[in-house]
Amino acid sequence: MPREYGRDQQPCKDPTLKALILGANGQLGTELKKTVPDGIEFIAHDRATLDIADPKVVHAVISAERPQLVVNAAAYTAVDRAESESEQAFVTNAEGAGHVAIAAAAQGARLVHISTDFVFDGRKSIPYRPDDRTNPQSVYGKSKCEGEERVLAAYPEATVLRTAWLYAAGGRNFVSTMLGLMREGKPLRVVADQVGTPTWARTLAEATWALGLTLSATGIHHWTDAGVASWYDFAVAIQDEAMTLGLLDKPTGITPITTADYPTPAMRPAYSVLDCRVTREAAGLEGRHWRHALAEMLREVKAST
Repeated sequence: MPREYGRDQQPCKDPTLKALILGANGQLGTELKKTVPDGIEFIAHDRATLDIADPKVVHAVISAERPQLVVNAAAYTAVDRAESESEQAFVTNAEGAGHVAIAAAAQGARLVHISTDFVFDGRKSIPYRPDDRTNPQSVYGKSKCEGEERVLAAYPEATVLRTAWLYAAGGRNFVSTMLGLMREGKPLRVVADQVGTPTWARTLAEATWALGLTLSATGIHHWTDAGVASWYDFAVAIQDEAMTLGLLDKPTGITPITTADYPTPAMRPAYSVLDCRVTREAAGLEGRHWRHALAEMLREVKAST
């Protein structure tokens, strides 16, 4: 199978640790490859070269490569489509996650498995702690919740890392969608009664590496950028920052609406702010406000245009 090595596509001459990244071409996987710590050799696979739904392939690759750390960022993430493709969602997010955990445990490798705020029902009004009761309301959330359960049942020493509202410079996400619509100049209507924390994939990648290298950081953890926003707040911030950087020629109107005004196949948590204190303490991390992270990401977009 094809391998992808290091920042310069070459293996480290004397690596202190060998890491395997699954889901390597997604938003998080791309940032994991950019932020790999010095002295670590990484091998990266996407679905085309390693489908985690195939247990034989998963075991073959992990037993052959013998990584000391496995980061599972592979997932079925089409939230609305999952409502009509539940089998595909569960095959990857639940069964596939279990295959990776079993193989990592057999190898004795550290495992960081990426999960989501969708495991909660969104009925709280204070940040969700890692030990709060899960109650997913969508097929996607249920598949990811079952994935967490399978991972920890197969490998209690694994780390499950939940995040929320992820975006990056590349790929399809809320930021890229908003920028595209804003460039068209049409007025926007954005949901204002769903609250969470926008999270740059870069900061999540850095947190993932930190947890992966912290042997005591097992069990369930949370990581997002700091602060709170609605989707409407997020959209306004995207436009403000993009205007400042010259990524937009002129502003467009943005109107706040309710979830009822914009029905979707999958139910979203109304409140999905995650409490990240345990993770910050365990891995020695400091959070940054989501507005600051957004501004830095957009500066990178500007520099690349």
